[in-house]
Amino acid sequence: KISLLVLTVGLLSGPTFADTVAGVKVDETAQVGTHSLKLNGAGVRYKAFFKVYVAALYLPTPKTTTAEVLALAGAKRVTLTMLREMSNDDLGERFLEGLRNNLDVAERTDLYNGMFSFGRMFSLVPRLKKGDVLTFDWVPGTGVVCQFNDKKIGDTINDPKFYNAVLKIWLGNKPADETLKQKLLDDKVE
Repeated sequence: KISLLVLTVGLLSGPTFADTVAGVKVDETAQVGTHSLKLNGAGVRYKAFFKVYVAALYLPTPKTTTAEVLALAGAKRVTLTMLREMSNDDLGERFLEGLRNNLDVAERTDLYNGMFSFGRMFSLVPRLKKGDVLTFDWVPGTGVVCQFNDKKIGDTINDPKFYNAVLKIWLGNKPADETLKQKLLDDKVE
């Protein structure tokens, strides 16, 4: 009887989907170009006591350390779903601050063109509202592709070192939010 119950529950449960994080549905998988990625982790970015956005990290295979994520070949994705309104200037400045905090002077000099393009991209985004979604993809053979609500914005930046620099905003030694870093590397949803 127990094995019949286990089989019945298994059949009724169907496919597994990630739970919601702060009211945002986080998909178990993401499609980046021709690559299917799996959710590595997701969590909330807090600033003081305010929830700013839900971040989710998608990778070809699960990883639990920053070094593993940065060394991983293949497509990658970070999605940010806004939980509050924010100006594009403010978000752009927070991103550039995250890059400055996690790159030394030589790295910033080497990645100057990418940082300039990345900063300029934020001027193309209107004021961010609750529910807006930003994605930052690494597409092998193409480069860094950014989207705002499923529409490409800015220039494609064909530099894997730059994408790793972007990942360091959340996964570096001085991440935007230490708790969020752990959630992204947790291989689970909070």
